[in-house]
Amino acid sequence: MADMKPGSFMSEKSAKIFVAGHRGLVGSAIVRKLQESGYTNLILRTHSELDLTNQAAVETFFSTEKPAYVILAAAKVGGIHANNTYPADFIAVNLQIQTNVIHSAYTHGVKKLLFLGSSCIYPKFAPQPIPESALLTGPLEPTNEWYAIAKIAGIKMCQAYRIQHQWDAISGMPTNLYGQNDNFHPENSHVLPALMRRFHEAKANNAEEVVVWGSGSPLREFLHVDDLADACVFLMDKYSGFEHVNVGSGVEVTIKELAELVKEVVGFEGKLVWDCSKPDGTPRKLMDSSKLASLGWTPKVSLRDGLRQTYDWYLENVVQKKQ
Repeated sequence: MADMKPGSFMSEKSAKIFVAGHRGLVGSAIVRKLQESGYTNLILRTHSELDLTNQAAVETFFSTEKPAYVILAAAKVGGIHANNTYPADFIAVNLQIQTNVIHSAYTHGVKKLLFLGSSCIYPKFAPQPIPESALLTGPLEPTNEWYAIAKIAGIKMCQAYRIQHQWDAISGMPTNLYGQNDNFHPENSHVLPALMRRFHEAKANNAEEVVVWGSGSPLREFLHVDDLADACVFLMDKYSGFEHVNVGSGVEVTIKELAELVKEVVGFEGKLVWDCSKPDGTPRKLMDSSKLASLGWTPKVSLRDGLRQTYDWYLENVVQKKQ
């Protein structure tokens, strides 16, 4: 269905590539990967240089720069609290960014665009592991449906432009990500950086124990952001299909196993205490990434190695800067 033959992304090292959102966790990893792979013509704009929610500004940028390729990693993201507090921002800002970038990219002759979403696009009670075909088969998780609806609209927009204009727009849906440039904020970070920060601070303060919410039994999947960046380059080169593609590690860990591993990497010698009066969340969340595997891509960074690398980055870039 409206599939195309992929072009020659890997051989076009001097082609203009616009990475939208290059300062975030995902965008910065994609920039590192492209630079390591020998791409020499990356176009990058900070938010103050180019506001992607401003249609006229985006249109001017594309007509002036005329990039050959676009990777759309810019988004307004946040945890449950932020999604509950600012639902209008999450739906409006993300719809604006996507609509402006996708439309201007098409009208100004971009050869190929990769749109990145999130695993929250899937129904709350999707089968596990979650296949691509689970999209729109049931109601979403209410806490982040505003963000999810915007991301689903982005997938559908790419598909619509492919059908109507025979334009090569593809979508990738990553699982839970971690790595350098993650958000280690005490209130609104995700589970992995939050655990890392808490164990680090407990170690620094010689605390006897760290209390973690829940029973530790839920199963989660994590992918190092450098693996995602590698998969993005792979998809730009090898995939030109209609359907979105899941990008996961395929490796599940319980929150308890994750906490023990982070504790070991950080070197916290105290006790780990589980507060079972606190909620656990979804018992299992795993993406089915067999489609990507069948195309020939598999992740390379083990969770232990990825955690070590992330902790080293945290020490150098978060802890030292505070001092």
